[in-house]
Amino acid sequence: MTRREFILKEIRHRRLGFAASVLAVSAAVAVVTGAYTLLALHDRRTETILAEKQRAAEQETAKLEDEMRKITKRLGFNVLILPKDQNLADFYADDYAIKTMPEEYVERLAKSKIITIQHLLPTLQRRLKWPEKERTILLVGVRGEVPLAFGGEKEPILQPVPPGAIVLGSELHKSLGLKKGDTVQLMGRSFKVHQLNPDRGTKDDITAWINLREAQELLNMPGRINSIMALQCRCAWADLAKVRQEVGAILPDTQCIEFASQALTRAEARTRAAETAQAVVTQWKEHRAALRRQIESLAALLVPGIVALAMVIVAALSWLNARQRTAEIGILCALGLKQSDIILIFLGKAVLTGLAGVVPGLLLGFCAPMAWEGGASAVVPLSLIIGPVIATPLMTVLAAWLPAQAAASQDPAMVLQRDL
Repeated sequence: MTRREFILKEIRHRRLGFAASVLAVSAAVAVVTGAYTLLALHDRRTETILAEKQRAAEQETAKLEDEMRKITKRLGFNVLILPKDQNLADFYADDYAIKTMPEEYVERLAKSKIITIQHLLPTLQRRLKWPEKERTILLVGVRGEVPLAFGGEKEPILQPVPPGAIVLGSELHKSLGLKKGDTVQLMGRSFKVHQLNPDRGTKDDITAWINLREAQELLNMPGRINSIMALQCRCAWADLAKVRQEVGAILPDTQCIEFASQALTRAEARTRAAETAQAVVTQWKEHRAALRRQIESLAALLVPGIVALAMVIVAALSWLNARQRTAEIGILCALGLKQSDIILIFLGKAVLTGLAGVVPGLLLGFCAPMAWEGGASAVVPLSLIIGPVIATPLMTVLAAWLPAQAAASQDPAMVLQRDL
């Protein structure tokens, strides 16, 4: 009878012990592969969730930035372009520039490829006596915002004043008792009250706005302005040096000043909008990372314990099998069977135990986590299949080695004498 026939007959004769060994091996393989499969599913699920959260964050960021853009836009212009020979001390003292520059400058800026500013608004301002009302006012001539040739149409910050119309600050129209639609005289010319501004607590309350062309005529300054108001683009938030460099290359005989508080408020608001949306993604990353660490910790405790328990079960059943076959082993040895043959019979059974247990263990280890995750699938690396197929029989052989050695080292004469 060959060794293979001995092994198969032994398995059929002691089916319960063999089944118990296979079950222990299957459980160990299932736990090992299940832990790795669960981690792979977790990583794949994490990638899907984070991709969705990132898309949602980008959409939310765009939405928040649009809202912030509308809010911060109400802060108004935050860059002022003045003639280069304008003394800034006089400008801050008078609230307007004495020096002037050609109106054509704004057209030159608009036709350039400037990217650091937008919403260009040329103005002509003068503090003067309103002779008909005997009031000191700040007269501002404005026209519609000049669109950038390469920036597309944008909603204006300040609406233009139509010819023949006047817009009055709150202190002026309240103290003079003027209403919308009234007609007033300004420096000998009639204007219809177009709009009454609310209280702003600034110089705007004593300002009268009229059409730029009419202001130039009243002040005898045709084709002249004394400032260009602008709004910094996102690429140059709170970066006046960048604005000055670009504007200076186009209009070298001008200078730029910045209303820093407004620029910083706008920059901080939009940055905060982006950070708020991105914080959600970061929280999810941390949550998924913490969950993965928990799975890894559980696997680190469970896997070695289950593998060790399976080996102990296989070793114990091998010892029991060896004790139960003492007489049989003695007879076989007396008939000339070598010790190496006895060892190979025991180890061959251990190999079959490992191979029989690895297949259901792999199936259970792969399928159970996927079912747990709602039918999700994961890419299983080939090494996760080949590894257990090779390692499991080696582990069962290792567990059965000592029982096989003990069984093969018995003296046949002593065994037969004892049993007889």
